[in-house]
Amino acid sequence: MRDTILEILEDIGEDVDFDTCETLIDDGILSSLDIIQLIGALNDEFDISIPATEIIPENFNSVDAMAAMVARLSEE
Repeated sequence: MRDTILEILEDIGEDVDFDTCETLIDDGILSSLDIIQLIGALNDEFDISIPATEIIPENFNSVDAMAAMVARLSEE
C-alpha cells in the first residue's frame, strides 16, 4: 500500500523525497489541487471513499499517515 501511495505522489510532484517527508501539507509541498488529485487517486486505487472529515493535514502530511488513513477506511 505504501509503495502505491509513493507512486501516486511521485506522479503529482517529482522533486520531493516523499518517502521521508513528514510535512507535505504543513510546508506547502502539496497544494490544494494536489490534494484533490491525490484524494481521487487514493479513492480509485484502493476502492475507498475519503469523507470530508478525513481531509485534514494530519492525514496527508506523510506517506505513513496516508497509508494509515487508507487502511482505516478500508476496514470500514
